[in-house]
Amino acid sequence: MIFSSIEHARDNDLSAARFAKALAFLAREDLAALAPGRHEIDGDEVFANVQELVTVPAGEKSYEAHRRYADIHYVVSGTELICVAPVGECEPVGEFSEADDFGLFTPGDREASAVLRAGDLVVTPPCDAHKPGCCPAGAEPAPLRKICVKVLVD
Repeated sequence: MIFSSIEHARDNDLSAARFAKALAFLAREDLAALAPGRHEIDGDEVFANVQELVTVPAGEKSYEAHRRYADIHYVVSGTELICVAPVGECEPVGEFSEADDFGLFTPGDREASAVLRAGDLVVTPPCDAHKPGCCPAGAEPAPLRKICVKVLVD
């Protein structure tokens, strides 16, 4: 799932070389054994963050967005609800950190979501604000092991 507009569609080319490197990394058979933290794929152009966390209800989290990187959210084990909204329709919460390529947002009136299970992925390009790490509606918080691959798009 890529949640985007036609205006940004050309920015979301999954066949591009950097995305190909990211998808090849996610095809590895040893993902469950990787230690949490950053794993190099292609320097600062493509890298993976292995995360182990407990999901939380969606209402307890803010949306986040990036300007330089697309995120590929891949679930290794557990279940994750991820929400997306067009960043251009969101309101910033505080200042955007250029150094960290990170900002928090509240959504406008358009939101979408997907429930990911082991082996599923969602791509959130810079035109999408996203709220990862949530438990599906009606579910209790639960352990989640995921990998967020950062792909430089600028």
